[in-house]
Amino acid sequence: MYRSDIEWLIPPEDDSRLLSVYDSREQFLGTALYSSSSQIALRLISISRLDQEGWMALFRERLRASIRFRVSRENATDGPTEACRLVFSEGDFLPGLIADQYNDFVVLQILAQGMDTAAIRESFLEVVIAEASPRMVLERADPRMVELEQLRVPSAGPLYCQPGTDPEESTVFHLNGLRFHYRGNSGQKTGAFLDQRENYAAAARYCRGEALDVCTYQGGFALHLARACGPVTGVDASRPALEVAEANLALNRDQIGQVEVDWIEANAFDLLRDWSNSSRRFDSIVLDPPAFAKSKRAAEGAMRGYKELNLRALKMLRPGGTLITCSCSHHVGIDDFTAVVAAAAGDARRQLRLLERRGAAADHPVLLTVPETEYLKCLICRVE
Repeated sequence: MYRSDIEWLIPPEDDSRLLSVYDSREQFLGTALYSSSSQIALRLISISRLDQEGWMALFRERLRASIRFRVSRENATDGPTEACRLVFSEGDFLPGLIADQYNDFVVLQILAQGMDTAAIRESFLEVVIAEASPRMVLERADPRMVELEQLRVPSAGPLYCQPGTDPEESTVFHLNGLRFHYRGNSGQKTGAFLDQRENYAAAARYCRGEALDVCTYQGGFALHLARACGPVTGVDASRPALEVAEANLALNRDQIGQVEVDWIEANAFDLLRDWSNSSRRFDSIVLDPPAFAKSKRAAEGAMRGYKELNLRALKMLRPGGTLITCSCSHHVGIDDFTAVVAAAAGDARRQLRLLERRGAAADHPVLLTVPETEYLKCLICRVE
């Protein structure tokens, strides 16, 4: 509920961040978490009246259900996997809270002021330790949300470390049978992009020949492509990310053999423009850029960016090649994204056949009444 929709408000007098919500006829609507700084002032958590004790009981119940849902699906993967999203905010009815598991690590991320309480952290640890048995629990901040929501900056150390275990804040986890490094103090989001897990596996099924992974980050798509393609080139603007990608490549040589995998540090727009103009060609290209639209106002510029990337990629693909193109900007809907890819194909004078339209992995459930939870788009196309 946006601040502009509120007629009058009495802030909570305690640290619970709980408010009862009424409509203009003074009919009770439910209990919400309150934020004093965000434009999203209220996030509904129940249509019942809740006090602090009731909210903590409901929180623990929802958190257990969320974790157990993931455990029930742990065999439905494309190979051994030890990483998943345990809690997906509104998608698991816990708005403003993210939790990811990387092997024996659990990483908490709080994105809303209503979840930024000592009671939430205590209840989170109680349930996660009992249900997931982690060696370590870390909390990572999203700097943008810390500023917008005026959140507490987490302490540098872990929230929990299993007694008698290695205190090192790093581990290795399996994803679709491949191994990846995880370090608690580095990387984007909580450290990796688990929402693409099923799309990584799909890329290995569809792609063949010489392959290019644009915005590879730590090599997620590139290493999956190396199982079916060769040679493979991964491009990213971040040198630290590519250093992790190289370390991940070394971890997986037994899986991918001697397939040539190269990393290039470069701006994707500049590199693709130069390569497309110089007749550089590939059989398979993956485009997985960061979110171009952080707000509705940025959506128009994002569409131009998506068109430019896809136009350049289409010019570089050989006939019969595969294009896998992604958008994680929830302000750019699937219809608009599909239309801009089609427009790029028209400008490139290429025909596209849509083979699959995909989204985030199943551990990122979509709440139909919250369209922002369906943010990731992935189109798999055959190019003629």
